[in-house]
Amino acid sequence: MLNKTIRFFLENRLIAVLLLTTLVGWGLATAPFDWNINSIPRDPVPVDAIPDLGENQQIVFTEWPGRSPQDVEDQITYPLTTELLTVPGIKTIRSSSMIGTSSIYVIFEEDVDFYWSRSRILEKLNALPAGTLPSDAQPMLGPDATGLGQIFWYTLEGRDKEGNPAGGWDPQELRSIQDFYVGYGLSGAEGVAEVSSIGGFVQEYQIELNPNSMQVYDVSLPQVFNAVRKSNSEVGARTVELNNAEYLVRGLGYIKNLEDIEQAVVKVTDNTPIRIQDIGFVTRGPGLRRGLLDKGGAEAVGGVVVARQGANPMQVINNVKEKIEEISPGLPSKTLEDGTVSKVEVVPFYDRGELIQETLGTLEEALTLQILITIIVIVVMVLNLRTSFLISAMLPIAVLMTFIAMRYFNVDANIVALSGIAIAIGTIVDMGVILSENMLRHMEEMEDDESMLEVIYNATTEVASAVITAVTTTIVSFLPVFTMVASEGKLFKPLAYTKTFALIASIIIAITLIPPFAHWLFSIKIDKRKVKLGWNAFLIILGLFSLFTVTPWLGLALIGFGLINGSSLFISKEDHHRLTLLNNALTVAIVTWLLTKYWLPFGPSVSLTGNLVFVVGLIVVILAFFWLVIRYYSQLIRWCLEHKKLFLALPTTLVIFGVVAWLGFNSTFGFVAKGFDKVGVDIRTTSVWSSATHTFPGFGKEFMPALDEGAFLLMPTTLPHAGIEEVKDIVQKLDMSIGAIPEVKIVVGKSGRTNSALDPAPISMFENLIQYKSEYKTDENGRRVRFKVDDTGTYVRDETGELIPDPSGEYFRQWRDHIQSTDDIWEEIVKATRIPGTTSAPKLQPIQTRQVMLQSGMRAPMGIKVKGPDLQTIDQFALQLEEQLKSAPGVKSESVFADRIVGKPYLEINWNRQQLARYGLNIQDVQEFIAVGIGGMPLTTTVEGRERYPVRVRFGREFRDDPQRIAEMLVPTYTGAQVPLAQLASIEYRQGAQSIKSEDTFLVSYVIFDKVDGMAEVEVVEGVRQYLETQIAEGELNVPASVNYEFAGSYENQVRAEKRLSIILPIALFLIFLIMYFQFKSTATTGMIFTSIFVAWAGGFILVWLYGQPWFMDFSIFGQNMRDLFQMGTVNLSVAVWVGFIALFGIASDGGVVMATYLDQLFEKRKPKTIEEVREAVVEASSRRIRPTLMTTATTILALIPVLTSTGRGADIMVPMAIPSVGGMLFQVVTLFVVPVLYAIWKEFQLKKSLSL
Repeated sequence: MLNKTIRFFLENRLIAVLLLTTLVGWGLATAPFDWNINSIPRDPVPVDAIPDLGENQQIVFTEWPGRSPQDVEDQITYPLTTELLTVPGIKTIRSSSMIGTSSIYVIFEEDVDFYWSRSRILEKLNALPAGTLPSDAQPMLGPDATGLGQIFWYTLEGRDKEGNPAGGWDPQELRSIQDFYVGYGLSGAEGVAEVSSIGGFVQEYQIELNPNSMQVYDVSLPQVFNAVRKSNSEVGARTVELNNAEYLVRGLGYIKNLEDIEQAVVKVTDNTPIRIQDIGFVTRGPGLRRGLLDKGGAEAVGGVVVARQGANPMQVINNVKEKIEEISPGLPSKTLEDGTVSKVEVVPFYDRGELIQETLGTLEEALTLQILITIIVIVVMVLNLRTSFLISAMLPIAVLMTFIAMRYFNVDANIVALSGIAIAIGTIVDMGVILSENMLRHMEEMEDDESMLEVIYNATTEVASAVITAVTTTIVSFLPVFTMVASEGKLFKPLAYTKTFALIASIIIAITLIPPFAHWLFSIKIDKRKVKLGWNAFLIILGLFSLFTVTPWLGLALIGFGLINGSSLFISKEDHHRLTLLNNALTVAIVTWLLTKYWLPFGPSVSLTGNLVFVVGLIVVILAFFWLVIRYYSQLIRWCLEHKKLFLALPTTLVIFGVVAWLGFNSTFGFVAKGFDKVGVDIRTTSVWSSATHTFPGFGKEFMPALDEGAFLLMPTTLPHAGIEEVKDIVQKLDMSIGAIPEVKIVVGKSGRTNSALDPAPISMFENLIQYKSEYKTDENGRRVRFKVDDTGTYVRDETGELIPDPSGEYFRQWRDHIQSTDDIWEEIVKATRIPGTTSAPKLQPIQTRQVMLQSGMRAPMGIKVKGPDLQTIDQFALQLEEQLKSAPGVKSESVFADRIVGKPYLEINWNRQQLARYGLNIQDVQEFIAVGIGGMPLTTTVEGRERYPVRVRFGREFRDDPQRIAEMLVPTYTGAQVPLAQLASIEYRQGAQSIKSEDTFLVSYVIFDKVDGMAEVEVVEGVRQYLETQIAEGELNVPASVNYEFAGSYENQVRAEKRLSIILPIALFLIFLIMYFQFKSTATTGMIFTSIFVAWAGGFILVWLYGQPWFMDFSIFGQNMRDLFQMGTVNLSVAVWVGFIALFGIASDGGVVMATYLDQLFEKRKPKTIEEVREAVVEASSRRIRPTLMTTATTILALIPVLTSTGRGADIMVPMAIPSVGGMLFQVVTLFVVPVLYAIWKEFQLKKSLSL
């Protein structure tokens, strides 16, 4: 079947052309990159910055205005939680009870459909038994989204015609515009689940009653309620027909202004109406607010757009921006006193689309650099431009085919998913290299009467099965990634899919497209002198035109190719090979220059020439090394065959070194120390053992390195007793302090919650979103921009003081000299926000924060959950833990913070039931009295066009603003008497809960902390666990009865992933072994190939270890330290690093598979009879396969080096995945000797055995 497919496309090359055209067009249509190809209808792959790692969560939200957290917990949260526990598929339930609101987070298992789970919850809510909840509390299902869907934040600001802030709008006006115009307008954008508001004041009509006037006129609260409700209504009286025309009859009566409320009649006494204005006064005022927004120290009004679950975030953002353009003309404007026209505008301050574009830009740049490097390697090592073109063309086509598969298999494009393409680059190229190199060898040996089609067919079929086996092993090697679950599965399964798609695409291209196009390319022969002359003259003319109109380098390249190829008409055929070398050299020079220009490894601070020298030197050193190996491979392999034991000591040593680097010296050789312990010798105390243990401590463990989002989210808290004015003062101080840092672009602070079920924050919790400037000025797509400089290197500015863009200028650095990384910016922020009364906060970013909170419920990547019988006990133990954690190893003491559960001041009115009975009152009556008199009660809602405002009634401020006045309130009785409240109740102060959290109905509190820089998450958690156990054992920490604590955070993902990998990795290895066995039908051959995997893995571990050694590559070139260039430092074994090792499986085994295949073929053909013949056959077979194998190795290493030096968005995740592949391929050279040597040992053993019989 395989051979028939190859022959079909070879004989039907038009089909291959049509297939190629279709794949390219389809791939461009589905590509996630915005290439502005207007001629092709676009259906792009959905795009986000990183995968949605949040739990499969639904929110049940209930409002019960004015009620305390304890009342909400007892009467709303707890009953609802117990009912919801029976819903099928539930993993856990978290809840939070705050003043007036209950939030229940129902976490489902990952395999439960998102919308199916919503249906089950709605069924449960609709079937609640009567009396489960209070009659005035109605639970509702939250939006079909999670906190990760918050993709677009904005403020409403008054701006003049030039776009400068103009002001002139009070917070109440802006909030009304947001609630009733902007919010509704943006909600209509496709893919939007919710638009919630924050900041400003929600307008109310407030009736401030005077109890004294009510007593004088003998007016009761129920009479006031009745009067207000009846003053706001409209009716329809059907129709009346007049003069044969039908008229609709309406009775108008909606409240339009304050006077309408004031004129409402409460009662009539002696034919005299008692109106609302007689017993109080009516005003417009702000409603109770539990959140506020601040921008740069000034109060602001804004909103947050939440994308629907499963929607394409990038597309939703574009839809929202289109809606903003659509509704902007209708936003109001006003003329200020100075004549300035101030128009309300929507001003974004957080747009995830920018991060998405920058992340895609990093991937696009990495793929571009990899393609350029592939061209260089292939041209240099193959010395055939046609073959180089053929192999290089595989990459973009395979990438486009991957996009097609991603689109129709619903795999979103993000930094992790697209990294699968980047790390598959070596294997993709491997297919083309092996096929093309074999074709070249067959063409060199072809007979004069042999057709080119048959030569290419024979060359392809000879290695096709080996190629497919190699790719199959690579695909199977990613089986462990496919089996990952929870967060790690969501993170890396897309990568496994994209790499699999890329590899399958490479097989399809290798089988269906490379053979027919190779036949076409190698069959082209231009013999006519006039055609050659005309074509090269055209190249020179086109080059001259491009030299002055397009870019000089393109013009010079075309002229160079025209002159070189044109000169072939005037020299002898014997010298044509020199022209071929010149063509290759020119191609390499052009591509290397392009590579340098786009890569700039030293950065823009070093000249293009300096960068070019480094790039050329790097390529020359690596390729020269591989050329030397190819050149002297025969001699080297002969020496290895003659000194087998000595040679095999090298890979054995490497494997041991790798294991020691991975596990640590103490863990690897602990059995030796235990052996000495039995004879009474403690070698652990010796200097040699201590030094080795210090040098090889083993790798730390963490879940994932954080993605650089270009923004921080500072989340400090203040004490629970802080009121809204105190909180406002703190958030403004925070914003102004942070905004003063030169590297900060914008800072917007939020306190409390938005009006959304997705945001349960108390007012004492702050969220300061800090966007910092990029190191160098960039355009809207995140690409660095050059600006004009004069002869002295000073930047030239225009009349307005702005920099002048200039393609031949210099990049403009925006950070101060001592700021070298984002960590330095964070340290500046920490210093600036040391404000008395506020806590510090872990280093977090917007998306990272939402992920952390969704996964664990905490606002930090690691912490401790304390569960117990009551809030007081939990709170006291949590405070003990906080004190202990500040001294724990590996913990940043300033980041430790225990939730203050019991810390909110309460003013409690404790009714005396005997006194109430004396006056004929019941609890319901007096509770309603204080609820209305102090808190206020909304009675009706006005209808003013599209706007709706509540009408609230309560006592005047002077009667309720302090405890003494409250005690003097007169409570009406059924007899008409009025009794001071102090005679009916005692007023007490106490501390209570600000919010009550629980998990699966058990009360819980959180103690959060952060790790010291340079330490791994798992290492810190294990250290803290042992520390606390020691403190408990020594009596320094007492755990109360019925209290338990457990560690939580992102480290759990790493532990779970490691356990799963420990089971699945051996299974995957066994499956790979079986696949190879079916290919070779030999356990021995398969085992030999497997040795290459172990050596390559050892190389990966060694490079990871070297990255953490301060002496490794600690030197500078052109003032650039190499450790800084390659971002070297301690690398922890995260899931990303393990995925890099898994990717190394396939790459490491591919060369061994191909080499073993040719060894089998040659031995089957020659059947050597002596040891000398065995060795000669091994030398010949391995020498013939060394060039394609080393080409793959060189391509993989060089293609991943730009990834190691990348600093753009997403590099944080790509770099750890690339390190194992680079390390493994650097040591791959050793495996090219291991397989032949082991093969020779096996064949020699068989030969000796047969001769002895």
